[in-house]
Amino acid sequence: MLYDVVIIGAGPAGIQAAIHAVRKKATTLMLGRIERSSLYWAHVENYACVDGVTTGRELLEAGISQVKRFGAQFLEEDVLKIRQKEALFVLDLEGGAVISSRTVIFATGTSRKKLNVPGEKELSGRGVSYCVDCDANFYRNTTVAVVGNASAAIDGALTLTSYAARVYLVSQELVASSDLLDKLKNSTVEHLPGTWVKAIQGENAVQSILLQSGAEVKVDGVFIELGAKGAMELALEIGVQLDLDTMTHIDTNKLAETNVPGVYAAGDIAGHPYQFAKAVGEGCVAGMEAANFARKQKGGGE
Repeated sequence: MLYDVVIIGAGPAGIQAAIHAVRKKATTLMLGRIERSSLYWAHVENYACVDGVTTGRELLEAGISQVKRFGAQFLEEDVLKIRQKEALFVLDLEGGAVISSRTVIFATGTSRKKLNVPGEKELSGRGVSYCVDCDANFYRNTTVAVVGNASAAIDGALTLTSYAARVYLVSQELVASSDLLDKLKNSTVEHLPGTWVKAIQGENAVQSILLQSGAEVKVDGVFIELGAKGAMELALEIGVQLDLDTMTHIDTNKLAETNVPGVYAAGDIAGHPYQFAKAVGEGCVAGMEAANFARKQKGGGE
């Protein structure tokens, strides 16, 4: 399936981008889950024209209804991989579908979730990693564990089977598409369900993980993959430049453009301040600019 605009992220920036893109007659797909937005659990009372206190969940659910009513598609799926093929961007989704788009908008937020367990901070970079795609090659013929409950953890564990001699997946309860769960079941990954990591152990490098069940598992590396694959990892796959001052945000201009033509970013992923109003404003700009870019690519004018 070919779209004009694909938006990764279903928070306020992604929703506003989808609304503006589809209203400019661009075929639009938004991907993500609203409960992953930092707004979902918040209470909002400082947003213009919304009087009183409103829950973030209510605002996001209303936004999804708008997105659908205006004609954009919405899928509660994560993106596993993204690559460029000539003038298009090709995205692999967790459900097994492969889609193409003329433009991509990153609107995923920016937090890198941590386990916050003993040994994690101390052994970061010495066996503790937050990016399978970045560090898998360092763990050839070793034993590793991936920790997480969603698509990023499953995809990471499957990727590591091509590098490591033995791969564990530690999860409490996996939430992912049936296609991805089937791939896990038919792989060599050793799944340790219904438990979690209590501590990461080792002197100068990771040597084992201690589970809440009381079991100790000997490993050479731990990959912490909580939630969906992070925007940073996906963006780097297609050469998007990060903000050199922070290295935690995507570098954009006032039109929400990145250094890669056809790729935009909006909301928390584009930097401070982390505010609902800023996310909506940047989403508006990104949606319109992406729709315009797609129209030009198809040979149309403004």
